[in-house]
Amino acid sequence: MTRAQPQAKDATRSKWTDKAVYAAGAVVWRLVDGKLRVLLIHRTKYRDITLPKGKVDPGEMLAETAVREVHEETGIRVSLGVPVGVSRYHLPSNKQKVVHYWAAEATDDAIRESTFVPNREIAAVEWVSVSKARSRLSYPVDLEILDFFARLVDDGVLRTFPVIALRHAKALSRGDWDGPDAERPLTDRGLRQAESIVGPLRAFGVRRIVTSDAVRCVQTVKPLTKALERKAVKTAKISQDAWEDGQDDLRSVIGRRVRSGKPAVVCSHGPVLPGILSEIALATGTIQGSYVGSAADLEPAAFSVVHLSATNPGSGIIAIETHVPKV
Repeated sequence: MTRAQPQAKDATRSKWTDKAVYAAGAVVWRLVDGKLRVLLIHRTKYRDITLPKGKVDPGEMLAETAVREVHEETGIRVSLGVPVGVSRYHLPSNKQKVVHYWAAEATDDAIRESTFVPNREIAAVEWVSVSKARSRLSYPVDLEILDFFARLVDDGVLRTFPVIALRHAKALSRGDWDGPDAERPLTDRGLRQAESIVGPLRAFGVRRIVTSDAVRCVQTVKPLTKALERKAVKTAKISQDAWEDGQDDLRSVIGRRVRSGKPAVVCSHGPVLPGILSEIALATGTIQGSYVGSAADLEPAAFSVVHLSATNPGSGIIAIETHVPKV
């Protein structure tokens, strides 16, 4: 069972949230002499103390908003960990504001590279214990997020790594393609989708890219490989052709990714994704439930982030969240 419920899909909005203001942020944390500290910001205009966050820019997905806003407000570049909740409240305009939060570790290198100086927006930042943060935060909604974060700390599963299951972007239909199915390319929309998911995937610290050797999968990860300056590992073991012929080997591919403990994305095909998610659950000893099927039911270029403990392998899947491109 996941400790954190899946995040709402980026492209799925209930009726009342259609007019909402969306934002994203993080509970940024670090260890100082073995003691956990979280980052609070003091805002100049509002004279308050809160968590770093900000509104979604046009075309952005929530995950990249969170990483961008943390960097803009604190000077620290982070990769996102486990989702730690969603806060909802009314603005003075009576619009709903919906803010998605993740846990995010600030590495020593990221802190050294920070160029933060007090400015018109942020007067100061400070690192405090969780208990002190509870007494200093200005808003009850922030306390709810902090409490969820604290439960992850208590469970010993705060430090995580993601294995991301990605469905290839929009490809030409079989009816419009005369060649072998494995050579079926992306449409123009699919190529735009492939570009649009680079930022969100990078937000989770992806460093390893594994893809089906089908053209439509290789094209989907090409913009990411370029951005990361890394080569993708192409394999027929997770291809649709191999899956249809009973020649796939999802277990070895996923097992290697889980054992590595490194952030990775695995790009495959709609019919293959349920098997990939099931193998992640099996590799981590997680009891499978409906959430596994939901995480595998992806639109073209959508992806599910499966968060696994980096320090406690027996914890199983910590959380799953799904993201859908806006293109």
